[in-house]
Amino acid sequence: DGGHSVHIDLRGLQPSTEYFYRFRALGDISVIGRTRTAPAASAQPRLLTVAVASCQNWGEGYFVAYRDLAAHAPDVVFHLGDYIYETPPPARGPRRGDPRPRSAFRAATSIDDYRDRYALYRADADLQEAHRVSPFIMGFDDHEVADNWAGDVPADGTAMRDFVIRRAAGLRAWWENTPTRISARRPGVDMRAYRRFTFGDLAQFHLLDTRSHRSDQVNGDRDTAQDARTADPTRTMLGSAQEQWLLDGLAQPRRRWNVIAQQLPMADLARLDGTTRAVSMDGWSGYEPARTRILDGAHRRDVTGLVSLAGDIHRNVVADLRSDYRTESPVVGVELAGTSISSGGDGEDSDDNDRRLKAASPHVRFGNAQRGYLLNRVRPDRWECEMRVTDTVADPGARLYRRALITIPTRRSDVDVV
Repeated sequence: DGGHSVHIDLRGLQPSTEYFYRFRALGDISVIGRTRTAPAASAQPRLLTVAVASCQNWGEGYFVAYRDLAAHAPDVVFHLGDYIYETPPPARGPRRGDPRPRSAFRAATSIDDYRDRYALYRADADLQEAHRVSPFIMGFDDHEVADNWAGDVPADGTAMRDFVIRRAAGLRAWWENTPTRISARRPGVDMRAYRRFTFGDLAQFHLLDTRSHRSDQVNGDRDTAQDARTADPTRTMLGSAQEQWLLDGLAQPRRRWNVIAQQLPMADLARLDGTTRAVSMDGWSGYEPARTRILDGAHRRDVTGLVSLAGDIHRNVVADLRSDYRTESPVVGVELAGTSISSGGDGEDSDDNDRRLKAASPHVRFGNAQRGYLLNRVRPDRWECEMRVTDTVADPGARLYRRALITIPTRRSDVDVV
């Protein structure tokens, strides 16, 4: 029933404690894994190391970022989605000579297809090592099922009934193959993927699900100008229940850092397309009132130390968080959008989209189009985000290095980029 997966929901562990574990089954013994429990709610930790990863297309490059991540052994890894890709790996990609199951030559649509795809990805030694040394907190985005799906609506014209069955298969395989609690499963086809994590008085993370409960994208789901449809207040990114859950969570007793961890950027990442200020209809830019409700709600609640962590866009971006990017609305926080592990293949320090983005978006503080991950060191007085990147994902021996260090003071007056 569970695709041969085992979920053990441990209770009674000591807070702020390093544990080691292994599995024994049918005469085999696993390697020794390491994990670390979160501090107690009343604790006052001085340092938390948090890695952020997303978008790992197996066929487009090697997972060298995970080897580097494992060497740093962060306290926790937030994976924000696109852990697998449902599309078949490219025939001429860097791993073209690597063995793969027969199902990898077609798009995944059935539960067996998705299980095969996870088996292919989880066979990667660097990904295995990252899981071995650090606990992962998992979200999902679109490619765990199909590109740019929205609630019950597919993006590829599939009949809705067929898509709901496919979505159930994709999300079931995601749950089976990731370290996600038993409580995430729900009757029927849904998963309870939004949840909260507290690390003493230092930080609280609100992990969102920006796929399952949203309205369909407008304007053909293409990058274009905001208009009356993106300004429709009846449309939602989170659904009413999750939106209220997030606002209620932001109103709870304050931590020094209040973090929204999600799949998609909140900031308008606009680019000039001729004379058109074009933004993504798939991200929060296509759901303007929903974004305003969250960020104005945080502002009214006097939330300080607000940070958004996002993935999806295959590039590093640091941007101001505002409830409205077409007026002089106040800055309420900082967004750190992380690049992909391998999706998109080899990037470059600044590509054409990066240059167009910076030219049209004065609220963007930094941009970079290489592959890698974010390594964050969270302290009571500052948040340091190290953007670790590689020049190539086509070489399995490639190394990562620090491209930038972003420093955010707790009582934010400015963001320092080095």
